[in-house]
Amino acid sequence: MITGMKNIVVFVSDFDKAKEYYTKVLKLPLAKEAAPMMEFLSGPTTLGVVAAFHDDAKKLVGRHTGITLTVQGIDAYCREITEAGARFIEPLESTPWGKMAVVADMDGNQFALVEG
Repeated sequence: MITGMKNIVVFVSDFDKAKEYYTKVLKLPLAKEAAPMMEFLSGPTTLGVVAAFHDDAKKLVGRHTGITLTVQGIDAYCREITEAGARFIEPLESTPWGKMAVVADMDGNQFALVEG
């Protein structure tokens, strides 16, 4: 019986660069690390970031992930991560469902940010 979701995984080309980006630029809290995988955020579901070693995983590096991250104080957060070097695919804007932006990591993996 399935009772929940452990994590959602994003594949990256370089584990060390990804750790630097996710912790220093996106400022995500690192929950666990055991190379070649790390988990960010705590709670019932985490964001897994995994080095892509196999050909099938390598094909999944650098894409729209379909992942939306909830942000408190999105205006200040977007300014902060811009200063840290974040690359926005879609700038922060107001939408019918709230404020939203889309950011990409160093490989081009895209995440939507929404104010929650």
